[in-house]
Amino acid sequence: MEPQIFKQTERLDNENMIRTFIAVELPEKFRPEIGKIGSILKSPGIKLVEPEIVHITMKFLGDIPEDKVESIASALSQVNCKPFEARIKGVGVFPKPAYIKVIWLGAEGDFDNLHKEIERVLAPFRFERDRQFTPHATLARVKLMGEKAALLEKINKLADIDLGSMSVSSISLKKSTLTPDGPVYQTLKEIKL
Repeated sequence: MEPQIFKQTERLDNENMIRTFIAVELPEKFRPEIGKIGSILKSPGIKLVEPEIVHITMKFLGDIPEDKVESIASALSQVNCKPFEARIKGVGVFPKPAYIKVIWLGAEGDFDNLHKEIERVLAPFRFERDRQFTPHATLARVKLMGEKAALLEKINKLADIDLGSMSVSSISLKKSTLTPDGPVYQTLKEIKL
């Protein structure tokens, strides 16, 4: 039997679809600093992510049938990656400084190996593979570019910021509900490494 292919656009009438992703949670100790960075970046046209929900996205799964949560969580428990120390530092942009859509906080550590393992264990579900993976936590989305030079100056000043280290010992399968006030995240399963 062919495995189910989940596509973001796929909607099956009889299935309850939920928007999901896999994340590494950031510890509370980083929230005040993330809040300070946000207040520096704050300007019209920039939608800041609330410090409480800033996280490192390991893989965006998109819409999945709710009854597949258990089997995906079970697959994720097969990830072969030991807990590791990570450093949260640096501010950058996607896709490039000339055209900014996302402002992010950098993450250093064994994230590439963790991402490869997540891709490996989820292969039977046939999610679209990530073409490129850069460990980061999204701080803001640029909806409308105002003063680009001023924004780039702020980002350059934050480029070397170092929030410190953290221990990565679990990943979370999260549900994302989009609301007019921003996304609401709910942890469906936490999987220890």
